[in-house]
Amino acid sequence: MTPVMQTTTEVALAATDERNWLLWTAFKTGQVLLFVLSLALLVAALVLADRKIWAAVQMRRGPNVVGAFGLLQTIADALKFFFKEIIIPAGSDKFLFILAPIIGLVMAFAAWAVVPVAPGWVISDINIGVLYVLALSSLGVYSIIIGGWASNSKYPFMGALRSAAQMVSYEVSIGFIILTVIFLSGSMNLTTIVDTQGPGIWNWNMFRLNPVGEYGIWNLLLFPIMFYMGVLFFISALAETNRPPFDLPEAESELVAGYQVEYSSTPFLMFFFAEYVNIMLLSAMMTILFLGGWHAPIDIGVQFIPPFFWFFAKTAFLFFMFAMVKAIVPRYRYDQLMRLGWKVFLPTALVAVVLVSTFVVFLGDKAV
Repeated sequence: MTPVMQTTTEVALAATDERNWLLWTAFKTGQVLLFVLSLALLVAALVLADRKIWAAVQMRRGPNVVGAFGLLQTIADALKFFFKEIIIPAGSDKFLFILAPIIGLVMAFAAWAVVPVAPGWVISDINIGVLYVLALSSLGVYSIIIGGWASNSKYPFMGALRSAAQMVSYEVSIGFIILTVIFLSGSMNLTTIVDTQGPGIWNWNMFRLNPVGEYGIWNLLLFPIMFYMGVLFFISALAETNRPPFDLPEAESELVAGYQVEYSSTPFLMFFFAEYVNIMLLSAMMTILFLGGWHAPIDIGVQFIPPFFWFFAKTAFLFFMFAMVKAIVPRYRYDQLMRLGWKVFLPTALVAVVLVSTFVVFLGDKAV
């Protein structure tokens, strides 16, 4: 090949690589925008559902004026927050005061980058997806701590301290609970974790009732352990997202509104938005880790319902459980909250980790 032809080929390859890179960037940007838009619309729907469920339990109507059946109430509330004045308390750290809700919202959205909602429907299918989600959810606590401290007020500061202790405490338990799933699936990739469960409720990690599965009859020994781990994960998710009965950081009977007392307008809306995105994230994570992800509850060989529907249905059911707990369970005292995390959840999760790891190492190769 002559030098001129070689140079022409190199230029053509470089142009092709640049074009492919631009197409990849455009595709990923479109994926991110679609995810963000979908999450924003889902938050609007879930806020309305949360209020409707709470109202139904208390035998009252709930939002029913703005739009048909009150369907536009959440949008009206969001517009109201957008056009309100942003009030920054005198004596507060203005930069950190504004930065705190931005951090919370960015961390909440960024964690969804590795969550697969159907086969191939994921922004980034990395092999350490579980670690990525845990890392970003841990960073989210900084937004509450910074917001409470920067407000230069006693109530927000107390709420921030409570939230820091609460979220760190239950993140430890969540980490050990997830370890049991990682041991059984042999991977931290969320797609792989879903694939190892397969269709059929008896194959899901929370139930483990398949006597002819990978571990054979030994699966029946895992059922009580993994079912308990699923329950612990759900309760820990309530504490991690500051939802009732663990809403001590924003307990209105003690702290008015906790760490967000001094916030108004768009900054308050960002905190509120981040909370619901995190609730959806943990509902989706429980769906992936314990409830088979996008797999159908009954394996009939041919599925006419798209996989995304099953993922959405399971996540929506878990959110319904979040809302029901909020409506019917009274708030814990703070000492009860911490005792539950450190003296009940952490020891039992550690015992489960030992039992499941022992099972995988010594009994995994003896399936019948």
